[in-house]
Amino acid sequence: MVLGSVQQSPFMSDFLQKCGGYAVVDGGFATELERHGADLNDPLWSAKCLVTSPHLVRRVHLDYIDAGANIILTASYQATIQGFEAKGYSTEEAEGLLRRSVEIACEARDIYYDRCSKDSCDFIDNGSASRRSVLVAASVGSYGAYLADGSEYSGNYGDAISLKTLKDFHRRRVQILANSGANLIAFETIPNKLEAKAYAELLEEEEINIPAWFSFNSKDGINVVSGDSILECASIADSCKQVVAIGINCTAPRFIHGLILSVRKVTNKPVIIYPNSGETYDANRKEWVQSTGVRDEDFVSYIGKWRDAGASLFGGCCRTTPNTIRAISRVLSNKSSPSLN
Repeated sequence: MVLGSVQQSPFMSDFLQKCGGYAVVDGGFATELERHGADLNDPLWSAKCLVTSPHLVRRVHLDYIDAGANIILTASYQATIQGFEAKGYSTEEAEGLLRRSVEIACEARDIYYDRCSKDSCDFIDNGSASRRSVLVAASVGSYGAYLADGSEYSGNYGDAISLKTLKDFHRRRVQILANSGANLIAFETIPNKLEAKAYAELLEEEEINIPAWFSFNSKDGINVVSGDSILECASIADSCKQVVAIGINCTAPRFIHGLILSVRKVTNKPVIIYPNSGETYDANRKEWVQSTGVRDEDFVSYIGKWRDAGASLFGGCCRTTPNTIRAISRVLSNKSSPSLN
């Protein structure tokens, strides 16, 4: 398959217009589950809660909607058929849990909509009496996330991983999520060019009929974490007709501005950014640690700069909270940003 320039889908531009020009994505999910008492020391990570505590998954989704999110991501980032099977679940059970991740997010949205229909929208912090549009994005983590060894933060899978291997690994999972009731698929924390190409080809081959976004992660502000060029990676995403937004996630805030400018060089599609808190994930210790050098205490203050650089969808990744998202929502609504403490 030869990827080439394609006409931009109106899906995301129409949604952004409905939201007032800019949209808010939710924030850190696993860290919020842990804050509510979930034990995620497991290869399934946040996907474990689809089995053990779906009520917490629903609660976190609703917390983010209440905070102002227009898009919530499902708890399927590390939910793979292979991962569930390794824990003793049947293929049918694994596929059911993937579908359940979308169902729970939709349930949270329905709760919000039900509140609005009962004229109780004043519970929203921004005081709006109208119902906000909320999309459910089915999250797809990289092959490295399945390995549960921090590989998504390096993208170095070794010579044994081929384009075909990656497509075969993701194929059934993407098919299920595309037909689960989600509004779009979010391919997150993409660490290298090979996996981006696998996703793009898979979307074409399977004729996936819902939109998608591709978001990459970087640790130097120039390339994706594997060392592949962000320009090349974003170009692959731009050439895929199903992709309606391209951007960056789980990356230190100090790198975001330059990365937005780089992505804008190769695409006219909306740019999405949802950085982490500025800390670094230690795969050996399985925890987030403070980075050396500059640490970004409050990236919400950068939203205006990122917006001016060309981004139009804003959220947070690991270690961000509903308070972060609430602050972003207020900034985008031209209201004063509260403290994130």
